[in-house]
Amino acid sequence: MVLEDFKIPANLTQLISSEQAYQYMVVPIALENETVIFKSNDTSNALKIELKIILGRSIELVHESEDNIKKYLTTNFRTGRQTQSKEFSYSSDFLEQILITAKDIGSSDIHFEAYENRCRVRFRLDGKLKEYFIISNEDYPIIINKLKIRAGLDISEKRLPQDGRITIVTASDEFDIRVSSLPILHGEKIVLRILSKDADHIQLHDLGFSKREILLYKEAVKRPNGIILISGPTGSGKTTTLYATLKLLNNEDRNILTIEDPIEYTLEGINQVQLKENIGLDFSSTLRTFLRQDPDVIMVGEIRDANTANMGIRAALTGHLVLSTIHTNSAWATITRLIDMGIPPFLIASTLNVSVAQRLVRKLCTYCKQKTSISSEDFPSSFSINKQLVDQCIPVGCDHCYHTGYYGRKAIYEIIPITKELVFYIKENRLEIDQYIEENSIPTLRDNAIKLIKEGITSIEEVYSLLI
Repeated sequence: MVLEDFKIPANLTQLISSEQAYQYMVVPIALENETVIFKSNDTSNALKIELKIILGRSIELVHESEDNIKKYLTTNFRTGRQTQSKEFSYSSDFLEQILITAKDIGSSDIHFEAYENRCRVRFRLDGKLKEYFIISNEDYPIIINKLKIRAGLDISEKRLPQDGRITIVTASDEFDIRVSSLPILHGEKIVLRILSKDADHIQLHDLGFSKREILLYKEAVKRPNGIILISGPTGSGKTTTLYATLKLLNNEDRNILTIEDPIEYTLEGINQVQLKENIGLDFSSTLRTFLRQDPDVIMVGEIRDANTANMGIRAALTGHLVLSTIHTNSAWATITRLIDMGIPPFLIASTLNVSVAQRLVRKLCTYCKQKTSISSEDFPSSFSINKQLVDQCIPVGCDHCYHTGYYGRKAIYEIIPITKELVFYIKENRLEIDQYIEENSIPTLRDNAIKLIKEGITSIEEVYSLLI
């Protein structure tokens, strides 16, 4: 079965809610002169009348097999993985339905985008964007203004980017949304990042570390001072790894301070500071204040510049454990990045405990994945196929995975503990360590990606960029 066979355009799927579609087992396939045409296994007049009353439109029903209706539903109408109350503590409208739907189905980001002839809403699910709603050009500015008002933004300012925050409270949940507006050619683009307010469910051993990797990582974390750096692109799970680490360290005899942008989780017992650069509350200045707050552990959301890096080094030198993230492509590239920022190699060598790189990869659905042989064409031209790699699993799509072929995600890591030998390499500015990694059997991101392919956990397509 081809995954796209049962795809329905977003302008049709938004005619009916997921709950209604599943309840009545119907899928919209066309809209003609204000008449909605549904596919259904039940084409009775009673169902037609009920849908007409609920939707307020003329209805036509076209017969389709029950199996195909289920495929249409799971492909186009994603429902929450957990049952949640739909009773909200505030008035419900289209905008709030979008926010609740996104949270309910596990979306991390919502994109509101304006184009010349149409506007759309996309959700990011398991790292991929999918179009969910179409909005008319007339309604789009109204929805954007509602968002900006809720986030405390200036609705009259449409020329400059703005940032804000919304708190959503339902009968069963409470979560924050970070709001970012950007002026574009045909209006404003708004991106909403959904932030969980509770980190109790995050456990270090559930993230994807191998037994060897978690032992090495915990060994570095248990040191009383030094720096732990986690690298990777946006959306690779770095912050989740940091919070799992803080949860491990969080006890009553430690003073833990964090400076973040934004605060994505809350942990009782940890003192969290929200970055506010517009009033001078940036990473480096807050770090300077932290050192006067008698800290044991400091978490910096991101090392963005030399000032923040220098303050982190200073904190580590004065007996504190510092955790942070940095944008590099590999664990060892972190050292090169710090040197490029102007940090002396001897300071990096004396303070860095461990360098970690990570990525998030989608896991193949265990219900429908299929095993097939491997061809050299499946890999980048620069990749040498391992003789042990003879077959692979590929995505197919079923009801369980919403016909995507994937279900859930897993982090893969590259962990380089800074040993005495590496300290010498850093001090001497010898940054080619391929031989050292091979001799010490340190698994790279590429090695761990290949391992997941061998075990049938993910596909070559999903980790292709790590094999180049």
